[in-house]
Amino acid sequence: PIKLAATRRPAHKDRIMETILFVAAAVAVLLGLAGIVLPLLPGTPLLFGGLWLAAWLDGFSKVSVGTVVVLGLMAMIAWAVDYLAAALGAQRAGASRLAIAGAVGGSLLGLVAGLPGLVIGPIAGAMFGEWLARRDAAGATKAGLAAGLGFVIAIAAKLGIALSMLGVFAFAWFV
Repeated sequence: PIKLAATRRPAHKDRIMETILFVAAAVAVLLGLAGIVLPLLPGTPLLFGGLWLAAWLDGFSKVSVGTVVVLGLMAMIAWAVDYLAAALGAQRAGASRLAIAGAVGGSLLGLVAGLPGLVIGPIAGAMFGEWLARRDAAGATKAGLAAGLGFVIAIAAKLGIALSMLGVFAFAWFV
């Protein structure tokens, strides 16, 4: 019988692929950080994916599986903060469903105007939605301010969690 010898790619091709994957991990981390303030990018999932990929590429020798699980839990908390902050802000202001829909629409339209649009968009959208729902200027203003405050609080909380994730990863990698 003929035995087929196991073939292995040359080591330099493995190093090239590993380098490409490490670059992909770094790009995912950077896009994840950008996604903290840009609503169209899934910030914390990208950040977690990049950190997980880097740990996996190293064979979990520097960053253990347990640390990656902790990072995953932190990412889930950051993801939940996004929804809880918006819901709590709208609930506290007594905003209508149209105000919440307006805040989401304003966020999307605000992308065109950059960072100022990302802050002003949800406020204007919530105000417009609340005005359509109740025709009350004071209620519309209150809904807009609540949407803006919720947006800012969510970004601050997600940024804090994201930086903590990077800190946990860096500590595990270098210590």
